[in-house]
Amino acid sequence: MEFVWIVLTLAAAAVLGWPVTAAVLRLARAVENSGPPFSDADPAADQDLDAQLSAGGRGSAGTAPQHSKPSLRTPAASTASTASAAAVAPQRRSAPAPGSVLRGGLVIGVLERLAVAASVLASEPVAIAYVVAIKGLGRYAELKDTPAAAERFIIGTLTSMLWAVGVAAAARAFLL
Repeated sequence: MEFVWIVLTLAAAAVLGWPVTAAVLRLARAVENSGPPFSDADPAADQDLDAQLSAGGRGSAGTAPQHSKPSLRTPAASTASTASAAAVAPQRRSAPAPGSVLRGGLVIGVLERLAVAASVLASEPVAIAYVVAIKGLGRYAELKDTPAAAERFIIGTLTSMLWAVGVAAAARAFLL
C-alpha cells in the first residue's frame, strides 16, 4: 500500500503542480502590469542607466551620468536623464519571440517536480540542490540575455519546487 501512496504523491506533485505554477505566473504578470510605471524614485528604473553605462554611453553634455537622490533632481536633469535613456533604448537587442525563450518548460517542470518530490520522499534533500543546479546551468544562456525570462524562470522554479516539497512533505507526514 505504501507503494501506491508514493506513486500517487509523485503524480500529484508532478501533474497538479503545473496549474499551480501557471496560476502564480499569471498572478505575477497581472501584478506587474497593474503597477505604476517606473519613476525616478524607483530603484529598478536605473536599468536604463545600467544599460547606458554597459554600452559605453555617456551622460548629457558628454559627462558621465551622476548618481544623485531622486528628490534632488531638477526637472531639467530629469528630462536629460530621460532623453539619454531614450537614446540608449534603440541600441538594446530586441527581445526574442515569446515562444523561443524557455522552450520545454512544461516537460522540465514536470521532471523537476518529480525529482524534488522523490528527493523529499527518499529523505535526500541534497538532491534538490542538484536539480536546481542542473536547471540553472541548462538555462543560463537563455536567462543572461533576457531579464523578463529570468524573472519568470525564478518565479516558476520556486513555485514548482515549493509545490513538490509541500506535497511530498504532507504525504510523508500523514500517509507514509
